[in-house]
Amino acid sequence: MPLPDITRRIAAAAEKAGRPVEEITLIAVSKVQPLERVRAVLDAGHRCFGENKVQEASGKWPDLQAEYGPVDLHLIGPLQSNKTRAAMQLADAIHTLDRPKLARTMARIAQEEGRCPDLFVQVNTGAEPQKSGVLPDETDSFIKEAREMDLPLRGLMCIPPADEDPGPHFTHLARIAERNGLTGLSMGMSGDFETAIALGATHVRVGSAIFGERVPS
Repeated sequence: MPLPDITRRIAAAAEKAGRPVEEITLIAVSKVQPLERVRAVLDAGHRCFGENKVQEASGKWPDLQAEYGPVDLHLIGPLQSNKTRAAMQLADAIHTLDRPKLARTMARIAQEEGRCPDLFVQVNTGAEPQKSGVLPDETDSFIKEAREMDLPLRGLMCIPPADEDPGPHFTHLARIAERNGLTGLSMGMSGDFETAIALGATHVRVGSAIFGERVPS
């Protein structure tokens, strides 16, 4: 199974960066993966997973948690406003807070439910029009607005443009987080998580390197 190899690589990257490996959370991205692959990772003892869609997560994880016990579930895909309550009830963390309307919805539901997952603000570091996320120049004001709603901001998340060196994007994200007093950095995927760790990632989102290529339904 590739999972032990990934954990070794994370440990090596952390050591090279002079960081404790305990600072880094490996999110095994199980979206659109057959259940037997997910079970294999659960059987190996891993308990932190990421999903893109609320509907897929809600159809998969309650049964798996009944069988295996609690897992730390992270939602890492774009979140529609009408799925917000279900997402907040299901997830331990949401990495895609990306607009004021969603922040207001989350704040209202958090008051009603009496709880809120950890939240990461998604930053569109490449200013790509087709991609979700707050633009870098607007992130400081958005963070301030979300904090005024008493939302529990854990950190920032980004997905660099596929055709660019991710390093400058990770560095930019880290600088925005630092000046806003945020310690969480959700950055790095299967192809670049070691670079992300070198630049301060606290959460790396690794899918295909653990599970193999996704199997679309």
